[in-house]
Amino acid sequence: MAARSSGKPSHIYLGLMSGTSMDGVDAAAVEFSGEDYKVLGSSHLELPADLAKQLYQLCLPGKNEIEAMAEADIKVAKLFSKAVDKLLSKLNLSRNRVAAIGSHGQTIRHLPELGTTIQIGDPNVIAHETGILTVADFRRADMAAGGQGAPLVPAFHKKIFQDEAEHRVILNIGGIANITQLPSLQSNGTVIGYDTGPGNGLMNMWAQQQLNRAFDEGGRWAASGQNNSALFELCITDPYFDKTAPKSTGREYFNLDWLGLRLNRLSLAPSPEDVQATLLELTARSITDAIFKTTEAVDAVYVCGGGVHNTHLMDRIRELMRPIKVATTQELGVDPDYIEAIAFAWLAKQCLKGLAGNLPEVTGASGEKVLGSIYQATVKQSP
Repeated sequence: MAARSSGKPSHIYLGLMSGTSMDGVDAAAVEFSGEDYKVLGSSHLELPADLAKQLYQLCLPGKNEIEAMAEADIKVAKLFSKAVDKLLSKLNLSRNRVAAIGSHGQTIRHLPELGTTIQIGDPNVIAHETGILTVADFRRADMAAGGQGAPLVPAFHKKIFQDEAEHRVILNIGGIANITQLPSLQSNGTVIGYDTGPGNGLMNMWAQQQLNRAFDEGGRWAASGQNNSALFELCITDPYFDKTAPKSTGREYFNLDWLGLRLNRLSLAPSPEDVQATLLELTARSITDAIFKTTEAVDAVYVCGGGVHNTHLMDRIRELMRPIKVATTQELGVDPDYIEAIAFAWLAKQCLKGLAGNLPEVTGASGEKVLGSIYQATVKQSP
């Protein structure tokens, strides 16, 4: 068992994130000092194929779901604990120096219409396995106040990326894509954020089904096909895209069944590569349409998440946004692969300090809420 806390105050937090792409666990160590922060390091731990398959199945109704979820709950927690050990070892960082872990968990159902969401990865197990106090279950406090529980990262975006003069959009492309509109400080505008729709998710699922590959590397397969206008029209007219914010979604909505319903309505089936090209166009257009619907005053778009590695997608977004600048958050000094992990380290800090972690104007909650529940790793001795 790991060494326990020495009782000395610490400002180092670890953030753990596994998103809707379900490709692995991102971990980041962040040191906070007042309003300043420093990323000490990050690492990635891949999701085993058998666990990924089990998680995919849990995103849709099936047999014996409760037992299957309980089994996956423990497996995910132990994987998250291994991610902590990997990061601590990489940084030669003693767990005694870590104030807390902020664990997002793995979303298997996001159901804002029911006022709830399910992230698994038992934080009791993480706290026990790592010996570090763990904060988890970040979304449901916002939902209890009438919010969507998503996206949560815009509050962190506002903290670190809002600029005095530049109107910025922070675009996160994970399995689902979301945007944060950050008006310049001098404009005194309102921060807006929401899920725009599919990010990498549909493209990854189609590549897995058709090519037995986890994803379309660089978007090269999509680039070999052509956008099918009939399929694209059936996709882009889905009611979700016209819904007003606040709104959020997940792979329980945008999945292969959703795609199959639209493919079945076509008189002539497109080639697999044309379907992939169409899904890429859907991601690019739904993102850029959402940005322009929200504001016409954008100065720059900064992209983070796994989508930054899809060269063809990034090129298409740049083309649609021209002449507006499109870059990654690396230009702002933050690794685009680890922003969400860093954000959940920040959310853990906010929780322990009793500070708000949501933006009601983004999620639709009735007010600011302290997000997260605390899971102790040790029994505190009486004086």
